[in-house]
Amino acid sequence: MTRFGVHRVVTVCAELAAQRVPSMRDKRISPHILRHTTAVHLLRSGVDLNTIRAWLGHVSLDTTNVYAEVDLEMKAKALASVDISGLPAASRQRKPTASVMDFMRNL
Repeated sequence: MTRFGVHRVVTVCAELAAQRVPSMRDKRISPHILRHTTAVHLLRSGVDLNTIRAWLGHVSLDTTNVYAEVDLEMKAKALASVDISGLPAASRQRKPTASVMDFMRNL
């Protein structure tokens, strides 16, 4: 099967799925989107970047690093896990407001 055939199968399946799941109607589904989504899910599951690089067939880790940079949820989790209990009180004066956290969740 050619890449055009794969694209057609994915497009047809996405159209059928959109008939049952209305929220999918406005989404652009392509083989690349499925590949990217799978890579991000692997990264979130704890699979190391080098394994994802090999799975995607990338020659260089630089190409795969895009997935690590893209994932804001993982960045937010990393920031939340930082222990600042040992910092002086003056450094901890500013606390994140609900609006900042809402902004980050909606990115």
